Amino acid sequence: MVLAGAGAAYLSGGGLGPAEFVLPIVMSYVAYRGLESWTFIGIGWLLHTAWDVLHHLQGSPLLPFAGDSSFGCAICDPVIALWCFAGGPPVLGRLRARLSRGTAARPSPES
Repeated sequence: MVLAGAGAAYLSGGGLGPAEFVLPIVMSYVAYRGLESWTFIGIGWLLHTAWDVLHHLQGSPLLPFAGDSSFGCAICDPVIALWCFAGGPPVLGRLRARLSRGTAARPSPES
């Protein structure tokens, strides 16, 4: 759902004219395929990255009041794509496990 919505993020800005309708159509298909494939979700985020770069170079940012907002999005989206290509592993579970191992290895102040 988020991926399909991300495809329509630039529709209100319209910096690319009628071409703005291409990404939402493609992203809807990719998001549909992503219902059963993390790979397709990753591909969708990379497509959105390309759209972000295009808008950054074109000068029509995602947020009109923040000129580099498309550039910021282009930095974040590939990280999400890499996570998706890894199969969407649980981040909080691993973080909790590392933290619990780290605190268990430290001696308590009483000892």
